[in-house]
Amino acid sequence: MSEEQDHNRPSAQSVALTGRNTVQLVYVLQAVGFLIGITWIAGVIVNYVKQDEVKGSWLESHFRWQMRTFWFGLLWGVLGGITTLVGIGFLIIAVNYIWLIYRVVKGWLDLSSNKPMYAKQAA
Repeated sequence: MSEEQDHNRPSAQSVALTGRNTVQLVYVLQAVGFLIGITWIAGVIVNYVKQDEVKGSWLESHFRWQMRTFWFGLLWGVLGGITTLVGIGFLIIAVNYIWLIYRVVKGWLDLSSNKPMYAKQAA
């Protein structure tokens, strides 16, 4: 690799900082999504567009966590909406809402502690 190509390549530190900022942005979009639902969609789009930038880093686990939060939250939200006709849907929606809050808070706290998601916790 030539010296010029090496000079134009971003450093590992700047890539990590950019990836961390992207993860932070998605957690913000998810949190705002509790008030303005459309930001959930914006957050998952950011995840899919930027996922190659964090591939192989500890931040990749946060992307997976965020995408799964969106898709499973959507799944249970739709199932809850459909089953409101028989009454149980309200319970499903309430549990889903609590689960979503947990996922956003847990992910954000682990990010602020520079911890990957799904890491084994020491006893």
